[in-house]
Amino acid sequence: MPESVVKPESTSVLIVGAGTWGSSTALHLARRGYKTIVVLDPYEVPSAISAGNDVNKIKGYPDAGSFSGNEDNEAYVSDRLVEEATKAWETDPVFQPFYHETGYVIAASKPENIRDLEEAERPTPERGFTPLNSAEDFRKVMPEGVLTGDFPNWKGWWKQEGCGWVHAKKALVSAATEAARLGAHFITGSPQGKVKFLLIENGDVRGAVTEDGKQHRADRTILCAGASAGQLVDMKNQLRPTAWTLAHIQMTPEERKLYKNLPVLFNVERGFFMEPDEDNGELKICDEHPGYCNWPVPPEGAQQLSTPFARHQIPLVSEQGCRQFLRECMPHLADRPFSFARICWCADTPNRAFLITPHPDYESLTLGVGGSGHGYMHIPIIGRYIVDCLEGHLDDRMQKSWRWRPETAVGRDWTDVQGRMGGSYKVLNFSEIKENDWTKIGELGPKL
Repeated sequence: MPESVVKPESTSVLIVGAGTWGSSTALHLARRGYKTIVVLDPYEVPSAISAGNDVNKIKGYPDAGSFSGNEDNEAYVSDRLVEEATKAWETDPVFQPFYHETGYVIAASKPENIRDLEEAERPTPERGFTPLNSAEDFRKVMPEGVLTGDFPNWKGWWKQEGCGWVHAKKALVSAATEAARLGAHFITGSPQGKVKFLLIENGDVRGAVTEDGKQHRADRTILCAGASAGQLVDMKNQLRPTAWTLAHIQMTPEERKLYKNLPVLFNVERGFFMEPDEDNGELKICDEHPGYCNWPVPPEGAQQLSTPFARHQIPLVSEQGCRQFLRECMPHLADRPFSFARICWCADTPNRAFLITPHPDYESLTLGVGGSGHGYMHIPIIGRYIVDCLEGHLDDRMQKSWRWRPETAVGRDWTDVQGRMGGSYKVLNFSEIKENDWTKIGELGPKL
């Protein structure tokens, strides 16, 4: 798209989706002086199905900005994303208050996964990593009484600088709030914010129609609908909505003090945790697995759409995974009741590189989707790249990595684990989980 076509003072922009990437895009549009910005979402910010609606997320050194290959171009994209996102978390006043540089422990248990982790992350002393080879090594990383497990077969590394965690929900709300202060107009909730379909006239997208029947016309439309994007545009099998599971434990006031300012602990096969949320004192635990999809029937060659839904419970098998993780590192918490649980959605591309690109069939439609499980940490800067794409001057190497690429999804294996570990080492199907096989946290009595 020619750069001259889009002018901040006169071009109206409609953003579909007010999650992580949609809110970041609204913020960067407003910062560049765009005067007419409308953002639609079926949920209030923060969205009930957005992966960004979470008390905390890992902001660690082991991140790949692009997973699509090891060649120089992909290394450039990955390194630039990490470098610029880290700088923004440290300096941008909209995001800086929510970044906690507490350090990071990365680990694995199976020999082959330890080797893969070592090869991928290059955890050398020169790069700031300290090796952890025994249960005693792991326990010394945190105050006495936090890590009490035997860490069976664990091997890992501890990095103390340039990594930690971010308060995801607060950062997301902060981005949306600042965008609104600068003039972006958020229309949220259903039916007024729920897009029924994109408005297509004369072979181009002219906006969107919401469930209440209202037309929202704009010169340019940006699709940042995350895991729901495929319900509005044929993505040619390039997106697979995939969900993960998490649970919280209510900590006592004494435990909250003990667990404050802890490094993140992440075993790529078992799960991860980070310090309790400062507002409600809950410790978040995630079991690690390749993810869940929601297929009405198992995929058998024909195109299947995994459909996101919101639920504040998790499958019992995920509860068991969380508790097994705790038994290995914090057994004193393994049998404590969970105070909260939910599933959160993302959208995987076949190679886990983003899709930030003009749509090939609709000149006025820009795509900002495909977070692939590693998009959240870039919320301070991802909107800048999406606006660059809109304006026609996205970096050439990023264009190559994030291009429209349906050829990569031909004959796609919908159950591909895409390098993820843990659980059954399979992508599971929510549709196959019976109602009695879900947790009932909070349904049997008051919250603990």
